[in-house]
Amino acid sequence: MTATAIRNLLSKPEILVVPGAADAMSARIVEDVGFSAVYASGAGIANVLFALPDIGLLTMTEMIEPIRRIVESVSIPVIADADTGYGSAVNVTRTTRVYEDAGVAAMQLEDQVTPKKCGHFNGKEVISAEEMIQKIHAAVKARKEMLIIARTDSIATHGMEEAIHRANLYARAGADIIFVEAPTQKDQIAELPKRIKAPLLFNMTEGAKTPIISHDELHEMGYRIVIHPNLAMRVAARAMQSALAVLQKARSSELLIPSMLEWNERQRLVRLPEWEALDNELSRFDLKADSR
Repeated sequence: MTATAIRNLLSKPEILVVPGAADAMSARIVEDVGFSAVYASGAGIANVLFALPDIGLLTMTEMIEPIRRIVESVSIPVIADADTGYGSAVNVTRTTRVYEDAGVAAMQLEDQVTPKKCGHFNGKEVISAEEMIQKIHAAVKARKEMLIIARTDSIATHGMEEAIHRANLYARAGADIIFVEAPTQKDQIAELPKRIKAPLLFNMTEGAKTPIISHDELHEMGYRIVIHPNLAMRVAARAMQSALAVLQKARSSELLIPSMLEWNERQRLVRLPEWEALDNELSRFDLKADSR
């Protein structure tokens, strides 16, 4: 799905709620339960596919392949994490082209130094606003239509006023959406939409630095998008821990059957019936009749 789909969703009065996914199956479930967009989480991809922390250890090459699989698995638009753009403004030019070629509808760039850290970790550092503006200019120049989301982590390093200043600079530089990462107080969260002249994205990372705010309240404050980057992954990981502990103790999987995705539901999600139908259609193809 193209950037037009994201623009159409943002034109609606309600806030756009976007769960995160680290793999194609998770993205398929996000779409299947009825969400209108999915977020390809950099932290999720690092955690799930590499068992690594979100501290900038992955290259663009390692990130783009799972993102491409996510895009191919769904018909809803994908917002994708591009971390710091994997280098300078020149690198951002290539990153933008690669992400858009993969089918990404909106790409997120942040103003941390390289290597970056999860926005809710301590010890973050940011580049200058001028360097980030160069990256935004590079992304805007390189894209065809993909939306650019500019994230600033400066609230942790320089305070609220600098974060607001940078946010407005980034919007004037051409970013379509602004993302102020990890405000720690509810009054900060409420103030940001009042003072930033751009559509705002809110990151709901449960249990981290930012307090829990309901979607309705965020909408009333003026936010246009809320992402839950790793909610599904963390719930699934807890379920796996619990199930495997039961398996180890009970020495049988029988007790776990009620907690499992049913066999037929699993096959529906991966669209086995469609592939079987295609197989049947191709098996009936009459080569001699077609080559007369």
